[in-house]
Amino acid sequence: MSMNIKNVADLYAEAARVYGDRAAFATRQKGKHWKPITFQELYEAGLNLATALIKLGVKPRDHVGLLSDNREEWITSDCAVQLCGAADVPRGADVTPDEIKYILDHCGAEVTFVENLAVYEKLKKVQSSLKKLKHVILMSREEKAPKGVHSLEELLEEGRKLREKGNRKAEEHMAGIKPDDLFTLIYTSGTTGTPKGVMLTHANIISQLTRIPIKISPLDRVLSILPVWHIFERVFEMYAIYNGCCTYYTNVRNLGDDLKAVRPTFMGSAPRLWENIHAKILANVEKAHPVRRALFHTAYFFSRMYQGSLYFITGRKIDLHGRNPIISAVLGLLHIVRWVVVLPFYGLFNASVLERLRLAAGGDLKASISGGGALPPHIDEFFNYIGIPVLEGYGMTETSPVIACRTFKDLVIGTVGKIIADTELRLVDPATGEIIYPNKKHKHGGRGIKGEIHVRGPQVMKGYYRNPEATKKVLNDGWMNTGDLGMVTFNDCLKIMGRTKDTIVLISGENVEPVPIEARLLESPLIDNVMVVGQDKKYLTALIVPSEEGFKEVGIKGSVEKLSKDEKVRAMIAEVLKQNISAETGFKAFERLQDFRLVPKPFEVGDELTNLFKLKRHVITEKYKKLIEEMYRSEK
Repeated sequence: MSMNIKNVADLYAEAARVYGDRAAFATRQKGKHWKPITFQELYEAGLNLATALIKLGVKPRDHVGLLSDNREEWITSDCAVQLCGAADVPRGADVTPDEIKYILDHCGAEVTFVENLAVYEKLKKVQSSLKKLKHVILMSREEKAPKGVHSLEELLEEGRKLREKGNRKAEEHMAGIKPDDLFTLIYTSGTTGTPKGVMLTHANIISQLTRIPIKISPLDRVLSILPVWHIFERVFEMYAIYNGCCTYYTNVRNLGDDLKAVRPTFMGSAPRLWENIHAKILANVEKAHPVRRALFHTAYFFSRMYQGSLYFITGRKIDLHGRNPIISAVLGLLHIVRWVVVLPFYGLFNASVLERLRLAAGGDLKASISGGGALPPHIDEFFNYIGIPVLEGYGMTETSPVIACRTFKDLVIGTVGKIIADTELRLVDPATGEIIYPNKKHKHGGRGIKGEIHVRGPQVMKGYYRNPEATKKVLNDGWMNTGDLGMVTFNDCLKIMGRTKDTIVLISGENVEPVPIEARLLESPLIDNVMVVGQDKKYLTALIVPSEEGFKEVGIKGSVEKLSKDEKVRAMIAEVLKQNISAETGFKAFERLQDFRLVPKPFEVGDELTNLFKLKRHVITEKYKKLIEEMYRSEK
């Protein structure tokens, strides 16, 4: 079925017209039952709520706060804001009072939704300083709205009655929406300092819905676990609406059960989720009977051989240097022979062993779309090789977010796939400003050479709200400086290789990318999290969170705080560093860690981590300033 949409309000209206009584979203109820809301019901609820919001004073191009985690009422509220011709300003329920104050004050919101009374209590702490805020709306249907706070249910009913009397203000507002109007204003998580308001327009988001290269249909089922206020999950849910399939809301606590109950065909995910699942699989293998353990390792061995050869034969093996045609032909022939020899063994073990792992993910998962951070190489290989395709994508809030994405056809492990349609890519030398790719002066046009990623296309943001200085730093003639380092492979895919902003410059002048070092260390089951430090120092050190689960497996039980004080734990971590960051594993002398400290508590979302589990390096550096200073005392 075709949909003709010009803006997000059109998306909701057209989805109701085209998909009608099909389930759009479903919420988990007691007893593992799911309560659906149809596309038609969603649109009608949106119209009713929009009508009530307009009566409250919401005008076209206003900013409306939306402080909540994933739930049906979130999508209803978003629909209503869009139908008003306004833009929502979303944030998760873990928002702090200081963040509420900064964001709602900076965007000038007169109306804000809060998920529940817990979020409202945070708002109350700073409400007296929010001079423009006039109305607060409680989304939770299970809690009673306090005095002075509107109930979502009451507004829905009020709007329904107004529409019964002929009120069509919502349709009038919808008709006035322009492509360049904002549909959302997202404040970044602040990995590097004060949050900036990213202005995304209706044209930005429509460009994504019509260009994402992964095909889904009304028969697919999508499981939602990532925070919906983040643009990655937001676009994924809107893409599901665009294609008429149902999205099921889950959470980390119920994920295992919901995978089996829903049997999703697609799921948006962050790398950390797959790291956790991988760790649990390996932990269960180690606990299993020796025969079962041997069967798993044998099955995975044949899977690696089979899939590795298949990837090479089909041109999906990553190529960073440009293979010699003759050598490539010989290797191709050898891979065909290996593939034929391994095929019967792979078929046997795939059906008897690996199929059980896939059933744990529901059994119908066509693919998971991973974004919001780099997928560690060993995790990437593991899931793709056992038959759970991970279609890693690349983007940022400022690009709505998708810049590149792997597809089933171009699933090159170690890359984020090809650039999506109508997007231009260039790689720039961050030191000289020279365009490295595309550049005919360079051999192979610049393929295989690392540079800073700049993109230009219909998904690039309008700018940072009320922050022209920050906008000028990243936008030039439509080109967005992502701050990421990358390389175009000889498969014509993009490989992410770190960040210019994360780059550590040692006092010797050596530039070090901390992410590959951190990714290597995170392969150890004994390390839960790690941050490499060393800016303007002689050498690198690290702050490490020991893994409670990992050490429990080797017979050392205790909290992170207890483990951080255990000398035996420290000795084992030191051995991990020695073995993993060395010349033998491909690291240069200046990339090796000269010291480390074990921190006494896990890195947590909303504190040391963003909602997509990225390190807030500035926060961690400040919090553990004394530990860092200890590691560099010998320099003074």
